[in-house]
Amino acid sequence: MKVSVLIANYNNEKYLAESINSVRKQNYQNIEIIVHDDASSDNSIKKINKYKNIIIIKNKKRSNYGSYNQMNAYFRAFKKSNGEVIFFLDSDDLFKKNKIKTIINEFLKNRNISSVFDLPIYKYKNKLKIIKKKKKIISNIWPYIPPQSCIAIKRKDFKKILHKINFNLFPDIWMDFRIGLYLKYIKKDFNILEKNLTYYRQSQTMVSSNFKFLSTSWWKRRKQAHDYVKYFFARNKIKHTKNLDFIFTNFINYFIKLVKKKF
Repeated sequence: MKVSVLIANYNNEKYLAESINSVRKQNYQNIEIIVHDDASSDNSIKKINKYKNIIIIKNKKRSNYGSYNQMNAYFRAFKKSNGEVIFFLDSDDLFKKNKIKTIINEFLKNRNISSVFDLPIYKYKNKLKIIKKKKKIISNIWPYIPPQSCIAIKRKDFKKILHKINFNLFPDIWMDFRIGLYLKYIKKDFNILEKNLTYYRQSQTMVSSNFKFLSTSWWKRRKQAHDYVKYFFARNKIKHTKNLDFIFTNFINYFIKLVKKKF
């Protein structure tokens, strides 16, 4: 099976080469690499140009929303790809050497599945945190969804999903969340391989670092996630239940607005 690895990059010259090399050193042969650079102002392009046999897409202008830029990068890279299976990789993340071969073996064992998510190893400075599959929490309406660098999906299925999820709405909601919900509730084919095959880097330069746990932006984003779930369920005629998490998140956001008005 031919594999396409789509790498989304913006101002990540520090880690970009390490990310690309983690793909080039895979113990699986039939791989094409496509790097989408989102108008980087650092030396990212110089780093990419050093490699042979890599398809490069250069974007000249980016929006103010990191999640939209990332989804647009993957969408544009996908249009240039030819692989039967699509892997996504943020330019500060890494694949373990056996990741692609391990995932492809899962597809070969069960040819009916459309996707496989592996589990991340969170990497912050010199510390590593191995993530295990989380059990469903009663108060939470959505399942645990690994980050996009952990997604592998068949080409034909990703193509279908692109027509079903609206990238232009809910700008703080990332692609992994959208794909995960679709596979879980519409496709009913949400598969998590309980192996940690991806190093997911957490750094101060990441867009997601703007959403620190329990910060104002974190609560705002969480409300938008609930709003997206409500929109997604309504659009696909699925019953939506307002659970405790939904009610509490809306209350916190209402309180934040009141405080801002006073000050």
